[in-house]
Formats: sequence, structure tokens, C-alpha cells
Amino acid sequence: MIPQDGDPSPADWAARANEAARSVTAIFGQRLFFLPGTHIGAIVRPSGRVKNLIRPWHYWWQAHYVDCLVDAGNRELGNGATPAGRFDGAGRPSAGRLASRLVTGIRLRNFFTFVNSYYDDMAWLALSTLRLEKLAEETRMPGRRRNARVHRTLTLQFDSATTDDLGGGTFWSKKRDFKNTPATAPVALYYSRTGHPAKAQALLDWLDAKLFDPSQGLYLDGLRISTAGDVTVERGIYTYNQGPVLGALLELGGEANLARAATVVQAVARNLASPHPSQGTTERSVLRCDGTGDGGLFTGILCRYLALAAVDLRLPENVRATAERLVLDTADAFWAGRRHITATEPLAAHRGKLLFSVHPQTSAGVSYPPGAAVELSTQLQAWMVLEAAAAIRQPAKRN
Repeated sequence: MIPQDGDPSPADWAARANEAARSVTAIFGQRLFFLPGTHIGAIVRPSGRVKNLIRPWHYWWQAHYVDCLVDAGNRELGNGATPAGRFDGAGRPSAGRLASRLVTGIRLRNFFTFVNSYYDDMAWLALSTLRLEKLAEETRMPGRRRNARVHRTLTLQFDSATTDDLGGGTFWSKKRDFKNTPATAPVALYYSRTGHPAKAQALLDWLDAKLFDPSQGLYLDGLRISTAGDVTVERGIYTYNQGPVLGALLELGGEANLARAATVVQAVARNLASPHPSQGTTERSVLRCDGTGDGGLFTGILCRYLALAAVDLRLPENVRATAERLVLDTADAFWAGRRHITATEPLAAHRGKLLFSVHPQTSAGVSYPPGAAVELSTQLQAWMVLEAAAAIRQPAKRN
């Protein structure tokens, strides 16, 4: 039985999201090289501060960490943006301020630039900083010129990666041998949110023509170009690929895009979810997850955009209900499977109290028993799912 001390009301998704936010930031958050005004997410805990900084660099994990903090910041805004309404208490930094420090940390850790070798990584950071800038405007705390510089710099990167090779689409990396959904979809979403609807629509049209699988109603992974010039379709179906496509379809709107968005939501329910008994009574439809490492983020990303579909009144009621059910059922499973950190384990040195499972179908006690190394990606994923559930119940500040 999972301890229930301090468990918020079953309907209080905002309180659950706050619990996740406090635990993830406490366990994984640290200054970059002890520098004031910086923040960065440790890749693994338990692990020393310096050891974490010499681990392989996961730029895109940090970009999603920014997104999660923006989610928490939007909830703080809904509470009046006062110190008392902060997710971590009045004496701690606001979520928006912590996110700004994280963006600074990302730049410094990435050798004083926001540019790297992967266009999908950069697209995720561009999207999260765009949301951070909007949060800053709404809280009357305008972002520094840095945010504008991020967008100018990364827009140039996306423009260079979006070419006529293979009929369109965006390259995945600077090797320029793979055009795929993981890069094309978030770039399309970024273009749609920055006043370039024609560019965004062209990318969606390319995805529909090249990578949409009508038999499944979902998007395949990508087109790989060999050294001989041959093109191979990578037919993998991944949860996170469907999310930003869905987001771009909703952002652009229009009859055809909204019809395709509805198709994607229903296809996700058919193909990427499975029945799961929740607390031994009601059968729920829980989204599959893709393990640890990069895969530890995949389903959280999908839930972010399913939450947008769940509250979009342009979609049919049954589609919205399906999107809502997928998010809430998955969030409920993650919450039910959480594990409280005991006082005797190494993670207790941090202020965080909760761990979440790698898979919602199993408990965190199975995924991460006391003493196990815990990856940031998997905890961000559960936090994202809980934020998505909270956003469905309080949709006004979602973006």
C-alpha cells in the first residue's frame, strides 16, 4: 500500500502537480558549477554535484525541464503570482525565476551558446523559452533580451534545416542524413506560434504526405538518406512524435488540420494505450511509456499536447473526452504508483519526498527501489503528465 499521508484530494490535480514540482526541483535541481543565478537539472541521483556535470549532456531534457517550470509558473499566475502562491513556498524562487536561471544554465553548460547539433533539441528549447517569455509578460516581469536572442538564433537554425530535400521537412541533425517527425513537428509548432503559418503548414503537409500512416492514424519516425542517396522509411511509432504534430495542428486550426487532430487523438487511444486497473476498481486507459533515458520523456510530451486537445472546443466532444481520459488516467496511474522517499536512503539528503515510476503500469517501488539510481527524464515525464492533468482542470493559462 502506498502511503497516503498528505495526499491531496483526488480532484486536486494542481496540488499533485505541485508535489511533483517540489520533488523534482529539490532532488535534481542545482546551481551550475556553484554559479549564482544559474540552475541546471542533474541527470541522475543519487550522484555528486560535480559528477553530474561531467556526465553526457542532455540538452533536450533541460528544455523540457524549462517547460515543466513554465507549467508551474502558469499555476502560480492563476494563484495571483504572489509569494504565498509559489509552488515551493513563499521563501523559495518562483517557477518563472527558476526557469530563467535554468535557461542561463543551459547556455553556459552548452559552451556559451544555445546552438547544438540536433535541430529537435533546439526546437524544444525554442518552444519552452517562447512560453517562458509569455509567462514573464503576464506576470509583468518582462524577460531579458536573452529570450529574444534565443529565438533569433534558433529561428536561423530552423530555417537552414528546413529544405527542399526529400520534398520538404526538417533535418534531425547537422549530419543532414535524416528528416524526421521529432524535428519537423516541433519546428512546425514553433513556426505556427511565431507568426509563420505558411512555413508551419508546409511542414505539416510534408509530414502528412511522407510520414503519416493511414492504417494506424499516426506518424512514422522519419526518412533516412544513405551515403548512396537511397531513402529508407523508419517506421517506428513513438508517443512523443504524435504530440507536437497534434499541437501544430491545433495551433494552425482550419477544417483539415482539426480533422487530422481528431484522427490522431483517437488513433493514440487505439494504438498507444492499454487498459489498466486503477486502485483495483475502475479500468482505465493508460498511455504506454518508453523506458528510461530519452524514452523517459516521450509520454509526458504526448500528454502535454493531449491536454490542449482536451480543452479545445473546436474538436468534437467525444475527441475531447478521449484526450481528457488518456491524460487523467495516465496521471492517476503515475500518482497511485508514487513512492515516498525514506529517511535512510541517499536521496533523503535532498528535500524531495516523492519518486515516480518509469511506467505508470508499475509502482515506483519496482522501478526505483531504495538505493537505485533515478534518472531526471523519468521524473520530468511524470511531472509533465500531472501538469497536463492540472491544465485540463484549469485550462485558462495553458499554452
